[in-house]
Amino acid sequence: MDWQRIRKRPEDRLGANLADYDACARTFSWAQARALLDGLPNGGLNIAHEAVDRQVAAGNGVRLALRCIGRDDRVRDFTYEALGAAINKFGNVLARRGVSKGDRVFTLLGRVPELYIAALGTLKNGSVFSPLFSAFGPEPIKARMTIGDAKVLITSEAFYRRKIEPWRKELATLQHIFLTDCSNNPPEGATDLAAAMADCPDSFETIWTAPEDMALLHFTSGTTGRPKGAVHVHEAAVGHHITGRFALDLRPDDVFWCTADPGWVTGVSYGIISPLTNGATLIVDQADFDAERWYRILEREKVSVWYTAPTAIRMLMKAGAGIAGRFDLSHLRLMASVGEPLNPEAVVWGVEALGKPFHDNWWQTETGGIMISNFRSMDVKPGSMGRPLPGVGAGIVERCEDGTVREIVAPMTSGELALRPGWPSMMRAYLHEDQRYRKCFADGWYLTGDLAMRDDEGYYWFVGRADDVIKSAGHLIGPFEVESALMEHPAVAEAAVIGMPDPTAGEFVKAFVALKGGFEPSDALRKELLGHARQRLGPAVAPKDIAFRQNLPKTRSGKIMRRLLKARELGLPEGDLSTLESEER
Repeated sequence: MDWQRIRKRPEDRLGANLADYDACARTFSWAQARALLDGLPNGGLNIAHEAVDRQVAAGNGVRLALRCIGRDDRVRDFTYEALGAAINKFGNVLARRGVSKGDRVFTLLGRVPELYIAALGTLKNGSVFSPLFSAFGPEPIKARMTIGDAKVLITSEAFYRRKIEPWRKELATLQHIFLTDCSNNPPEGATDLAAAMADCPDSFETIWTAPEDMALLHFTSGTTGRPKGAVHVHEAAVGHHITGRFALDLRPDDVFWCTADPGWVTGVSYGIISPLTNGATLIVDQADFDAERWYRILEREKVSVWYTAPTAIRMLMKAGAGIAGRFDLSHLRLMASVGEPLNPEAVVWGVEALGKPFHDNWWQTETGGIMISNFRSMDVKPGSMGRPLPGVGAGIVERCEDGTVREIVAPMTSGELALRPGWPSMMRAYLHEDQRYRKCFADGWYLTGDLAMRDDEGYYWFVGRADDVIKSAGHLIGPFEVESALMEHPAVAEAAVIGMPDPTAGEFVKAFVALKGGFEPSDALRKELLGHARQRLGPAVAPKDIAFRQNLPKTRSGKIMRRLLKARELGLPEGDLSTLESEER
């Protein structure tokens, strides 16, 4: 297998939505992308209208829009028409209670149908949708709902009693709480959502919203400080729609499975909006990860486009290719990865085990949608993020001491990845934090905080977060490069590296490794991994020390928390842990 380039077949190039990247990049305009959507009268635009009502009006109401698979494998199906009716009922529930345009509606739910109905019904009502991770504890929930001026919360009774009730009276803005599963003795002041919807008609006229009206509020955590509320507007639908077509190759007859939790931006942008605006069928699974279950769903539902996370891919790798071989995955046309950079080994493993490469792409909560991607029609360079979406201006820049920004044009020279503002899904603000928002921009660039390189073919390569880069004896070492080399060893399932203080070199590289099944930590294996890394990377870049961990600490979006590993090693404050999913053991 070629680790440098996976060449695409002619049928992949000709059959892709984006068949000729260079031609499209030359002629593309966001006005063209906007023209693919209906819009509302007088220049309006509403995400829910484009996701559902537009499909029904086009005669696609009987097409399956949403299939929710329960933990017990029970299925709840919604056609576009049925989903539209449920959304209308929810819109009426809000309107009857005086919830109006601009009001903030939060959800604290797992992957249940009510979440999807609430999201779209909120948007159709002109209100602002803000999802919360169902695994959050009381304090992260309270912080986000306070910053977001929450007026409405939709949650389960169990979540409410454990995570909301202890501090409920401290949030004066919160006026309505709807429960998806009321008991005979519901909490005081809470409303049974099912009963409220049953009492409402299934017709509801979309509240007129302008393209720049606030639609979505997604929270993102920095290494320290309080969460940031990234504001996105209805115009974001233009970006969600076209990036779904170009980067994910979505089309109306697709069965699409995005495994991301709707508590974070991918689960909304590409777990709800993009597949529906493109007329696809959205698969939702409520159960936790299980390799055999996932393969069974891919086979049974005839999934054609699959969007998942590097962590999940590595867990599939850990389970072994033998399981995949028992299932018919011939319907899969495109497999894509999201959440953090995808190691080259995982891309190649996709070809070897599943018959296709995983297509990595890059974006952030702040960008609202995919900015750089490996497209179906283009050769894949394992380890690369791909090339910018048509309409997205990207560059590698260096911040100067006087506050200005200088673009770096030399190929494969490390610098900060930057974007030219103006794409539709770009965040418009950090809620209530104008100064924090303004710091993201300089000299006509949005500064991402990620370090990257661009090769002579225009492919971008991730180096690391600016605050993750290790400086050792004059070398700038990107964690991703070292982690990818370690993962090439057959024993390694996951790896994370950090810089540790060194009196001579400034810092040295320390690696943390989780092993695949069948391998046990030992001093012999540690030495073998150190030797493997030195051979692959050279002594200046390779780790000087390796520690074994059963699990590495990650966020719920799948990103390994290097800064948490470093804080614990050095006895430093751990910062915001609200998005932490799994603890190291």
